[in-house]
Amino acid sequence: MIYLDNAATTKPDGECLKTAEKYLLSEFYNPSALYKGGYGLQCELRETRKNIISLIADFENFELVFTSCGTEADNQALFCGGKRGNVVTTEGEHSAVFSAVSELKQRGIEVRFAKLNSDGSVNIENLLSLIDGKTSLVSVIHVNNETGAINPVNEIAQKVKTKNKFTLFHSDGVQAFGKIPFRLTKDIDLYSVSAHKIGGVKGVGALFKRKNLVIKPFIFGGGQELGLRSGTENIFGIKNFEFAAVKKYKNIKAYYEKALKLNALFREKLDKTLFTEISNINCSPYILCVSAEGLRGETILHDCDDSGLIIGTGSACSSNEKKRYSRVVQACGYNEIVADGILRISFSCENTENEIIEAADILNKKVALRKEKMA
Repeated sequence: MIYLDNAATTKPDGECLKTAEKYLLSEFYNPSALYKGGYGLQCELRETRKNIISLIADFENFELVFTSCGTEADNQALFCGGKRGNVVTTEGEHSAVFSAVSELKQRGIEVRFAKLNSDGSVNIENLLSLIDGKTSLVSVIHVNNETGAINPVNEIAQKVKTKNKFTLFHSDGVQAFGKIPFRLTKDIDLYSVSAHKIGGVKGVGALFKRKNLVIKPFIFGGGQELGLRSGTENIFGIKNFEFAAVKKYKNIKAYYEKALKLNALFREKLDKTLFTEISNINCSPYILCVSAEGLRGETILHDCDDSGLIIGTGSACSSNEKKRYSRVVQACGYNEIVADGILRISFSCENTENEIIEAADILNKKVALRKEKMA
């Protein structure tokens, strides 16, 4: 089996699982408990926050709220930050943001959507034109989860603040964290990440929050997570997340270079007469979006699955929306025929060049066979 759907989820890192195992089997205490074991875990949590924050930001400027996933982190940012006036976002957002702002609209908040460029990045000029004195929140995805387009969120945030210094800026960084080298600046107010995209286990995410930013709790109860997200912390998942994140950042440049090579090799081996490339060379090397124009991407996905190749058709989280065409790809300016044939190949540092060559061969053959049958 060749697994190339790493943007949907990654295989948990075995070494990190083993290191975190003790938080399931022996150090399983409630970190809010007052006895020695519980207090010890509370102290560890403080250090874990510092360690994760330090990977992309300064601890003096940011705090970290652990959540159950990236979707929850996005929802907390949107519902706690977008409470008045209007909210500005992009047509290329993950469903966690897109659905959240749709709910905000139902609650009476005006929502404005910025246009996309052909690769899925936001049209910055159009985005800035939508911001006014009543804009409470701007949310821009860092790396588009379908096309891999990289938005320069630090630059965008600075321009947003120049236009309205009171506007909060949030970014969904789920596909960037642990993959794209970057540091958060003071202009970023909220930033969402997820563990299972970088070799951690499912069920853990986090929201970076600028210190001194006052937001209300999203989940109420015992007051855990700085009082912003109640519920007993998943210590095993959080520590596993820490170990996976530290490992990724220790090798981030080497992993990035490897992803570049794997992406370029896959592009080279693809039959150019069969596919339209949506992702350009400036996109994240971890994601390659193509279209088997004239065919259904879902059909090709199942054909490949039968031959031991696992790929995606776009956002796995959008598969439950029961929409045939990718709204993101259509927002990039492509027609329904192209959008219907979308396939997403996403890489991991664990993939090999031999796997990439074999995967491209399988994909070429499956698409060619389908097109022959239609002729």
